[in-house]
Amino acid sequence: MAANYSSVNRNSPYGSGDPYYNSSTGYITPRQPQKKNVSNWIKFGVPIAVLVIAGAVLGGVFGSRASKNASASNAASAATSAIQAKNSIGIYPTGTDGLYMLPLYPATTNTAAFTKPTFISTSNPNLSWPQDPFQPSNPSPTQVRSDRPRLIAPSYKWQALPNLIKNDPYLSSWNQTIFSNASQYMSLPPVPYVLDSGNGILDPARQVKQRVKAFSYVYRMTNDTRWLDRVWIELQNAAGNLTGGWGPNDSTRWNPTHFLDTAELTAAYAIAYDWLYNQWAPDQLAKIRFTMIEYGLSNGAIAYNDANDPLFFGWWRNNTEGNWNCVCNNGLTMGSLAILGDDTTGIAQQLLSMTASNAVQNCALGPSSDGTWSETNDYWYFGSTGHAELSSSLLTATGSTYNLLDVNPGTKLSGLFHMYATGPGSLFNYGDTGPNKYTATANPLLFYGEQYDMPQYQLFQRDQADAADPWSMFWYDPSVAGAFWDGLALDHFFSNSTDQWASMRSSWTDENALFVAAKAGTLQGHETHNDLDCGDFVVDALGTRWFGELGDGNYVAEGYFSNDTQGSERWLYYRKRTEGQNTILVGGANQNVLAAPTANFDSSGTVQGSSTVFDVPSGSTTYFTADLTSAYFNTTSFSRGIRLLNKRQQVLIQDEINASASIMWRAHTNATIALGNNNLTATLTIGSDTLEASLLNPPTGAQFSVMDAVRLSTDPPTPAAWPDQPNPGVMVLVVSLPAGQYTLEILLNPQWPGVSSSSYVQPSSVPLSQWSLTSHP
Repeated sequence: MAANYSSVNRNSPYGSGDPYYNSSTGYITPRQPQKKNVSNWIKFGVPIAVLVIAGAVLGGVFGSRASKNASASNAASAATSAIQAKNSIGIYPTGTDGLYMLPLYPATTNTAAFTKPTFISTSNPNLSWPQDPFQPSNPSPTQVRSDRPRLIAPSYKWQALPNLIKNDPYLSSWNQTIFSNASQYMSLPPVPYVLDSGNGILDPARQVKQRVKAFSYVYRMTNDTRWLDRVWIELQNAAGNLTGGWGPNDSTRWNPTHFLDTAELTAAYAIAYDWLYNQWAPDQLAKIRFTMIEYGLSNGAIAYNDANDPLFFGWWRNNTEGNWNCVCNNGLTMGSLAILGDDTTGIAQQLLSMTASNAVQNCALGPSSDGTWSETNDYWYFGSTGHAELSSSLLTATGSTYNLLDVNPGTKLSGLFHMYATGPGSLFNYGDTGPNKYTATANPLLFYGEQYDMPQYQLFQRDQADAADPWSMFWYDPSVAGAFWDGLALDHFFSNSTDQWASMRSSWTDENALFVAAKAGTLQGHETHNDLDCGDFVVDALGTRWFGELGDGNYVAEGYFSNDTQGSERWLYYRKRTEGQNTILVGGANQNVLAAPTANFDSSGTVQGSSTVFDVPSGSTTYFTADLTSAYFNTTSFSRGIRLLNKRQQVLIQDEINASASIMWRAHTNATIALGNNNLTATLTIGSDTLEASLLNPPTGAQFSVMDAVRLSTDPPTPAAWPDQPNPGVMVLVVSLPAGQYTLEILLNPQWPGVSSSSYVQPSSVPLSQWSLTSHP
């Protein structure tokens, strides 16, 4: 049964409904920013009010950035102008791009007073946190601090926070944003129960958690009881005690068959219970505790007991090195820590004896040895948020992280993975990039930055649109100083065989910079979130993503998550098939899931320095090559190379292939494409910007053509009732050849303002085996 929540005497106002929530799909309805050339397939879960959380991208991210029309987000600009006004030291963003929600940096040669990323040693209480007085000599997950709160934000930090807000511009602006977001949530009705066949009630669960965090934070900062009352209403709602109920009237209300839902709701209740502990009446604490145990922790105990788990709630605890293990263990841990000492059932102590150790064996292994999150970039958000919340909660509540931060050296490097995957045209968004993030942000970088003494993580994340979050108020160290890009190489190679990818750029701070990312990697071992995409790449330049990814498919489509074997139904859908990627297609067939590519990378090691203005030196270059033969059937040999030319102004893509079936070079774009020079050149246009693609030394019969981004007529059909999703506005630039042996060289020339045609180089033809840092101009 549900806890019998009594109504409260004080009422909070509600609006007529949440205009951004689509009850038929469970996803946030896109609200497009007003900007230049927004593609009609940019689908963001746009944050309510300011800088909440950039939502998922459904169907890819192409198009031009907003800043060229000076139409950056007003809310973001207000926040960053506050930073500018209050702190004259350093280089801070002037606003946030309205499309990609990325920071815009001023073009200035002025450098920060402290350029190299660092934490400044200081005893100044205006610039630093006091030391936690809770320092147990022999920490245990079942021995918690005596004071409240226990989770993430101990009382000593709450006491220090108002003074730090007064003296730190970031904390001040985030605080204002959290208040603004809470006010927006206050005007909405309680989160509706929306069950879909793919994500269950995960979106509503994350919305509840998002609101509870914001309302609880604002209450603690103001002591205004209307925020306390609103937390209580959200808790009543999720317990099924408001008019109309909320989900089934049994122990499955929080949908434990999709345990992420259960875990996120348990975490929400844990925050409310712990952060507002001294404000709840004893009967309210009992009701919150009962609901959390009934719908959350009890199902967690079932998940940890195979004999009592006929529905296999707990599959995620067995050899699952990904976001599921992190999120599920985190929710159960936060809930157990919150009620430990009040719980008479023993379930909290029981779970705490298992969750942390299980997370060490699974969740903590989510990042590969090089820091890459193997489930793809989007799932780094979910996994890292779960891992950081879990580690932080254990640390503040019990005094230790129990090796969660140490067991995998790749965890320390995962911040670099996120930073290098972020280009001026958003993420290198291969694989599934779609579930709404809500409370999953990139703010684990703030926690990792402090824990690993990596100030560049904090410096990078503090300028991002999703930084304004209650967790940030306690994970951020105001003593951090410098420019994250100072001394940070422009290029990086992530060498672990699971992904094998390279990030290459011309600047860290220029919104119009050239950015290229390319990958090889295995096609299995990604928790079924990857595509068949060996050789895939994206290209940004001039504030535009010229070649990009389609992102996730339909999560509820038949067989979408079935498995990653060659015959999986997942590979029937265009967005997951090889033809839906920016790579070579042979014989119209999918790549071989047993692929074991090898890759090579080299770079001039160019670093930017502390200024936002960077003049790329002569000789600065980088390249990535991969032997992709094992990824193909009917192929004797295939290697792909991608390199930057001419002071990082041009891109060369070179493929050397010998195949006994037809060959098709494919790249997806939102641009309008005009073919010329006997179809040996393609001029891509988005708005007033152009990029020219040229076939160099073309083999006989090689020429460009253009196709719609739809499945080939020779493809096997998708499962009945599950057609491919449309890709409106997306075209595919194609080069088609019959079986044979070829070298394809395609030169990409963004048409940079002020650069004459004579300044572009025509590279010599050099076999991939002879590529070096000096083999091309």
